[in-house]
Amino acid sequence: MKRTITALLVLPLVFSSCVVTKKKYDDMLAQKVKLEADLAERNQQLEKANQELAALDEKVKQLAADTTILGTDLKSRSARLAELNNEYDKLNAYYKNLLTSSGKLNRDMAQQQEQLLAIQTSLERTRRMNDSLSTSLSEREKKVRELEAVLAAKDKAVNDLKNRISNALLNFKENDLTVNIKNGKVYVSLAEQLLFASGSTEVDAKGVTALQQLAKAIKDQRDINIMVEGHTDNVPISKKSQYMQDNWDLSVMRATAITKILTKAGVSPKQITASGRGEFTPLAANDTPQNRQKNRRTEIIITPNLDELFRILETN
Repeated sequence: MKRTITALLVLPLVFSSCVVTKKKYDDMLAQKVKLEADLAERNQQLEKANQELAALDEKVKQLAADTTILGTDLKSRSARLAELNNEYDKLNAYYKNLLTSSGKLNRDMAQQQEQLLAIQTSLERTRRMNDSLSTSLSEREKKVRELEAVLAAKDKAVNDLKNRISNALLNFKENDLTVNIKNGKVYVSLAEQLLFASGSTEVDAKGVTALQQLAKAIKDQRDINIMVEGHTDNVPISKKSQYMQDNWDLSVMRATAITKILTKAGVSPKQITASGRGEFTPLAANDTPQNRQKNRRTEIIITPNLDELFRILETN
């Protein structure tokens, strides 16, 4: 009985011992697995490091080989440079010897020949330029003489025309009519009181006579152009109509009326132009009755035909 009890007491102890040993075994097994995994990973890292180390070794070997080649090449180039420097020194000494001997004389002669050839070339070029300038100057002098002759002829024609017109209009008062030369043109200025009543576009009988005498003096002149310009003061017209609204209309209609009288008296319509300037080109300020009377006028501007002059200017 005692032995049985003892056995019963020992049994739990044995069972407990078995249980503790199994737990430790599992823990150790887990640690073993983990350690084996770490070992495998470290082996991989070691293998990679070994491969990289091998690659570096190859690069080091290649660099060493390249360094050897470069060193050999450097020695070769240094030797070649020394040879070239030696040859340069020899050539330089030879060149200096040539400069002090007949070679220097030959070189100087070649330079002088080149300079002489350059001078001859420059002299020939200068001679051609002088010939060209001389020809051009002669042509220009000829053109100037032609222009002077044409201008003299035009001036004489303008003066003759002015005298002819003045003689044709001698019987009119100076306050009514003036004849002048300005800028190579003949200006015949006719006052309003000679031609028109105030505000009228119909030429008076006395004005018709003056215009007919003027036409007689110029109608045979085929080398002139005639501009008839009507001018007014700045006082607005008192009677407006469908065809005359302001001073501009009045000046145009007066110029047209005068133009018709001149052409009817024999002046070629192809030579004459009618224009109205209104109040915009006064002779004096429109501030007094006397000044306004000066501004109310008709100007017949006779210009010589300058086609011949332009022809000469355009020719080369």
